[in-house]
Amino acid sequence: MSRIVAKIEAGSSARRPRTWTGTCRLAIAVLWLASLSGCAWLDTQQRQIALRPSASPTDADAAVRWRPGDQRLLQASVSAPGDQLAMWWLPQADPGAPTLLYLHGTLRTLYGNAPKIDALRDAGFSVLAVDYRGWGDSTALVPSEASIVADAWQAWAELVRRQPDASRRVIFGHSMGSAVAVTLASQLKHGQDYGALALESAFSRMPDIAAAAGFWGRIGAAITTLEFDSAAKIGRVDAPIWMLHGSADKTVPIEVGRRLRDAAPAGVHWVEFADGSHSRLHSEQPERYAQTFHDLQSALASALLTPSRPEDRVKAP
Repeated sequence: MSRIVAKIEAGSSARRPRTWTGTCRLAIAVLWLASLSGCAWLDTQQRQIALRPSASPTDADAAVRWRPGDQRLLQASVSAPGDQLAMWWLPQADPGAPTLLYLHGTLRTLYGNAPKIDALRDAGFSVLAVDYRGWGDSTALVPSEASIVADAWQAWAELVRRQPDASRRVIFGHSMGSAVAVTLASQLKHGQDYGALALESAFSRMPDIAAAAGFWGRIGAAITTLEFDSAAKIGRVDAPIWMLHGSADKTVPIEVGRRLRDAAPAGVHWVEFADGSHSRLHSEQPERYAQTFHDLQSALASALLTPSRPEDRVKAP
């Protein structure tokens, strides 16, 4: 076993940077060995490859447009004593502004997500953003779905403390963060806890993303132990749902996003960005991106977002 593991490690480092197909093949090799051996080390490798946690870059601050009142928070982890959890509190000058919980995807830390966060702030939101443990300035570890969700709940508690008006709270998730957002929203109550759920580049289940990558992906999907199963949870979301997706998304193909849309309660506000990519909708079509979130804010303020019949689904041209 040690010889096989060494081979995988050596092959991995020799081929960097890897293509998506190469990553799939490496993940499948790790998963196959894990299924044969039950080795905890191999399970850790699977999570490392799929979730791609990363520390803050040395020049991280250069990418951030800090504004008066912005705060970087470092809290003791509630779920793992001894660990630390990094958050950003980025308020609007207007105390009546809605507040958005920002849940990011794999690989990029909050610093790497700063341009998207700025676009949401420019649209009028105060933002409470979190780097799950494994990312950014939080404790370094190989995360799991359970650790990521636990960190998101702690960030949610911080947002609630800072925004007392439930109707002005929005849960936002991008990519993997969309699954975390759905998990939280499915256990909260519209009106009582929050006002709306916004998902960008979302997917039905993590194995569905792998399966869409072709032959090697389908093999990986069949044996992975990572789920992030939003399709099984989104039906329990009783709040208005907004979904943004690029038609040229090569990471989460749009048909996988539509699958989650169709599993959701009726009344989803589906906004499709023609030729839009996975992570840069905010910069590729900034006016449309901003307008989407202005519309969400207006709907929150006027209480016009009410789940309706399937034929009433909003599909932007």
